[in-house]
Amino acid sequence: MKIINKALLDTVSAQAVGNARLRMNYNFHETLDDPLNRLLNAMEPNSYFPPHRHLNPDREELFLVLRGGVVVFIFNDEGVIVSSTEICPDKGVYGMEIEAGVWHSLVVLESQTVVYEVKRGPYAPLTHENVAKWAPTPDNRLDAEAYMEKILSIHRKSKQK
Repeated sequence: MKIINKALLDTVSAQAVGNARLRMNYNFHETLDDPLNRLLNAMEPNSYFPPHRHLNPDREELFLVLRGGVVVFIFNDEGVIVSSTEICPDKGVYGMEIEAGVWHSLVVLESQTVVYEVKRGPYAPLTHENVAKWAPTPDNRLDAEAYMEKILSIHRKSKQK
């Protein structure tokens, strides 16, 4: 039996703070070949999730925010934001399922945010065709931070209407 409790969330969150990418996974699946990947993803603000999709192999992605908050962005093929949704259990929005092949990203709103993710396995690293060419790469930290601020600003303005 595997228990998800505050102590586990705290441990994985502490590891995320010390990680250069400002996030840390805790896998519940035993191997990367498991037919169902289940994991905690602890993340901090400024952790950059480049816009990507899960196509070839196609994978739906389901996640639930256990603690903290994120804004999830859905994009069209040209990189225009189609929708944005704040997911925060304190505000009554708990998770999202993203269809295979849909461009998406997220921005972390709170320190010690932890998400529980479920995806069909086996694990398949993102290929170049599944990472958006219209967004900064993770190795360009300044551009990535500016990009996150830009899309978060667009989200905030759209919610003021």
